[in-house]
Amino acid sequence: AASGLCAGSGRWASCMAKSKFEYVRDFEADDTCLPNCWIVVRLDGRNFHRFSEQHEFKKPNDDRALQLMTKCAQTVMQELEDIAIAYGQSDEYSFVFKKKSRWFKRRASKFMTHVVSQFASSYVFYWKDYFKDQQLLYPPGFDGRIVLYPSNQNIKDYLSWRQADCHINNLYNTVFWMLVQRSGLTPVQAQDRLQGTFAGDKNEILFSEFNINYNNEPLMYRKGTVLIWQKINEIITKKIKMPKEEEEKEVEVNRTRTKVVPLHCDIIGDQFWEEHPEILAESS
Repeated sequence: AASGLCAGSGRWASCMAKSKFEYVRDFEADDTCLPNCWIVVRLDGRNFHRFSEQHEFKKPNDDRALQLMTKCAQTVMQELEDIAIAYGQSDEYSFVFKKKSRWFKRRASKFMTHVVSQFASSYVFYWKDYFKDQQLLYPPGFDGRIVLYPSNQNIKDYLSWRQADCHINNLYNTVFWMLVQRSGLTPVQAQDRLQGTFAGDKNEILFSEFNINYNNEPLMYRKGTVLIWQKINEIITKKIKMPKEEEEKEVEVNRTRTKVVPLHCDIIGDQFWEEHPEILAESS
């Protein structure tokens, strides 16, 4: 009877006699995430300053690099369960898992390793689609961390923090690289010029010296990228065999699919959350 039970369960490990070495499992730490908390996995590129220089990323922003990051993040969302929303900027991405997710029994190590490994392998896999003329010189590295947020306001504030960080960094980088590329300053001189300046000062430098209105810069640079699930209506072509006809005919068919859609918009204000209430819905 015991052997029959084993065959039906498909789990050999639970059927075999325990070995004397199995006590080592007791050393594994319990890393179960608290229930009813949003689980955030944030990953960052490791030594990406050097990586971007050696792969000749355009400064201050390289569309290829940003779009590749988003492609990797979309792949993560499509492959892994229970991600409600993701947000990315520069060489980082945050993935927010639903409060009630029971994925891998809420083990933190599983969340982090699955996200980081899927993202890193996707980066290598899709590299050639975005950097057609630039060979990948060595494998990129990413590190990850997990933070739990108990309330909806906490998770909104977390995402607001990351978007505010995107704005601060991008404004600085935009002015810095204009001073280097168009005014001929060295990086050290540009850094000295910007030391102690406020956002208004940086905007003034861009406008008065380079005729750049920062508010007209692409939203992807200023706001980062938000990934959400949306229902999309698609028209696909199918081959079907009509009654009383021998040959198949191609017909267009409407279908609805749920896809991961990138948005470049403000998530600090209330409008985004009012337009997408399903993200924070209790059923999450």
